[in-house]
Amino acid sequence: MARCLVVGCGAVGGVVAAHLCEQGQEVLAVTTNEPFAAAVRAGGLTVIEDGAPRRVLVPIATAVPAGGAPWDFVLLATQPPQVEEAARAALPLLRAGGRMVCLQNGLCEERVAAFAGADRVAGAIVAWGATQVSPGVVDRTSAGGFSVGRLDGAPDPVVEALGRVLESIGPVQLTANLRGARWSKLAINCAISGLGTLGGSRLGALLRHRFVRRLALELMTEAVEVARREEVVLEKVSGTIDLEWIALTASERRAAGSAGLVAKHGLLLAVGSRYRRLRSSMLAAIERGRAPAVDFLNGEVTARAARHGLDAPLNAAVQRGVHDLAAGRRRPGLDLLRTLFAQTRLDASIASAPAPS
Repeated sequence: MARCLVVGCGAVGGVVAAHLCEQGQEVLAVTTNEPFAAAVRAGGLTVIEDGAPRRVLVPIATAVPAGGAPWDFVLLATQPPQVEEAARAALPLLRAGGRMVCLQNGLCEERVAAFAGADRVAGAIVAWGATQVSPGVVDRTSAGGFSVGRLDGAPDPVVEALGRVLESIGPVQLTANLRGARWSKLAINCAISGLGTLGGSRLGALLRHRFVRRLALELMTEAVEVARREEVVLEKVSGTIDLEWIALTASERRAAGSAGLVAKHGLLLAVGSRYRRLRSSMLAAIERGRAPAVDFLNGEVTARAARHGLDAPLNAAVQRGVHDLAAGRRRPGLDLLRTLFAQTRLDASIASAPAPS
């Protein structure tokens, strides 16, 4: 058994906290969402999986505790913009030899390691989806598990113990290349989360459109090119999705169609079918009046591209578009994606183009 402090009890954090409580781990969930905490205190946390709801009694607080016994694992399940603040607040509560565990998308392990130390940080890449339905109710929208590792080498006994703790939620794959796994997931999230936010719909509905799939392929290609400059060895996502193969070749970028393009579109159709109920967490954040994590996804690609003298114009356009949505200057929808697609066809260099309108 392990003592697990789950900081961030939204969709992913709620599912994690509920499963760990059912497993018999000692858990405290932390959320700054007062209505959510009140609902969980009053009636437990309702988790919907495969359409079947169940209630789980989850201890919950609205702030990181000021003291008490140390925790074996601090599971950071906030949105990326809040991860550093949450990690700093919880770090004094981590036991010697314990781990801060980043569940967020993006490259958050590097940010936390900058002040906590790489030896105190692990990553758990989430290969399933969830959404918050209402205060105290979370819906797991797809099955899957985790890739678990640390920044500074192969899994050690503590990381292996973390994997055993998380196995109650889904299959765990230990990785000695966390950075490569993170970059592969980042490339996918730049497409899925970015386009899902601008499109304002669930993944399955969006990926039925060929032009949306083409945008997704181009966004991932830009991310893969930056990863190569960062000397990252990309890992397959969930052991099957190979980002090096998905990235468009120079000839595929120019072609209207080819056998390779057909195969890549087919893969995205399969992804859309499997994760058809997945809804962008950035869109949910905007709807709740919170800052979207686009600077940690598409923005991470554009910033690192600039360091290497590369352009990532489509990721930059998505980043601007999401900020416009958050500021109320645009409304999400399929027409917004159509405009973005049209802009990219008219001008191969869209770095200075306005955000889609």
